[in-house]
Amino acid sequence: MALVKRDLTDRQRRLVEAFVANGGNLTQAAHEAGYAQGNSGRVSAYKAMKTAHVRQYLMEAMSDAFGLSAAKALGRVVQLSGGAKSEYVQLEASKDLLDRAGFKPIDRSQVQVAGDIKVSIDLT
Repeated sequence: MALVKRDLTDRQRRLVEAFVANGGNLTQAAHEAGYAQGNSGRVSAYKAMKTAHVRQYLMEAMSDAFGLSAAKALGRVVQLSGGAKSEYVQLEASKDLLDRAGFKPIDRSQVQVAGDIKVSIDLT
């Protein structure tokens, strides 16, 4: 992110960070970042968001935010698997953890047949 930050103005950086923090509300992010009030500020912020270096920073900021959220979510699932009041919730959380760790149950079974199989269809 350091290379991208140098290309951004402080206002563009604040715009992206506010946009990610508020869940994607461009009008609110433009206001928080210091863009003009009303439609002109929103349009200026929209144009800024379309530039390549701002979009790159946005993608990196979203990735960072997602990583933090994923860590919190994992912690919550681990907590539920061991401490939920409902045994069903514990079971589902445990199955989800096992699935994400690569221990997914087999979806279908394979049957192997030894020997010859003959099929005869008479259409007369």
